[in-house]
Amino acid sequence: MTDALDRAVQTVVERCLGVAAGEDVVVVADAATLPLGEALRAAAARAGGDAVLCLMEERATDGAEPPPPVAAALAACDVFIAPTSRSLSHTAARKQACNAGARGATLPGVTAEMLGRLMSVNAGALAARCQAVAAALSAGSEARLTCPLGSDLLLDLRGRSGISDDGDLTASGAFGNLPCGEGFIAPAGGEGVLVATSLAAIGLVAGEPARLKVREGQLTGATGPEGEELLRRLREHGAGGTNLAELGVGTNDAATLTGNVLEDEKILGTVHVAFGASAGIGGNVSVPIHLDCVVLEASLTIDGEAVLADGRLVLHA
Repeated sequence: MTDALDRAVQTVVERCLGVAAGEDVVVVADAATLPLGEALRAAAARAGGDAVLCLMEERATDGAEPPPPVAAALAACDVFIAPTSRSLSHTAARKQACNAGARGATLPGVTAEMLGRLMSVNAGALAARCQAVAAALSAGSEARLTCPLGSDLLLDLRGRSGISDDGDLTASGAFGNLPCGEGFIAPAGGEGVLVATSLAAIGLVAGEPARLKVREGQLTGATGPEGEELLRRLREHGAGGTNLAELGVGTNDAATLTGNVLEDEKILGTVHVAFGASAGIGGNVSVPIHLDCVVLEASLTIDGEAVLADGRLVLHA
């Protein structure tokens, strides 16, 4: 394990999650993420936790439920860490674990190199940006997203609360996505067009842009090969799959465009919009899929006040 990864694993276990002596810790991994799972389990044990590793088969999609024995382990632990190939963030199992008081982090699609690099940022500055974005989302009624490629999307924020993904997961029931670096919300609805560069489970767009049409809070149409594939995957889960689930703003200055949406959605100055499950982040839709779409060079206003301007964060932290 490299020095950077060793420091990142220690940061996840000790600073982000605050694993303490005697706590029951569950690490969930699959075949592709087993080495990182083992490293996180060992670090949790060194911190004094009674740490176990659950190895499961890779899920078919982001948001698909883990096997019942894994769900039971999550519900019974004090702390969980899930470096899995597919995301467990928006599953009922994860939400039920947090409702029972467990705190934890999901790391879907994470690589050792990514974790070491993205967790090395200035934690205080990152947290300030995340919290400022989340506060603006909570206070707002309407957001407008635009970009040079043609995005123009209005999102209804009324009655919903922003969430700060700043890496502080030490409170009972706390949950976040690591590597950290975003402020996000589950919109109540939306109308317009989204043109995305990176799509979860698909990767970077090549050639014709992925142009996504949103009507009454649903993804109703798409053009471009990657956009059409995204719509196909979401429609497999009915109306819940095409639900407008999330609006997020990236805040991590170490993140770069890679095609891995776990990193791409954290890039400072980007916006991501997700479709599918929203119940785990303040919405009311539960389906076994949640796919994010990243917009570059984004401009975002909330009730007319600028948050991003051409890919620059202008909101004062």
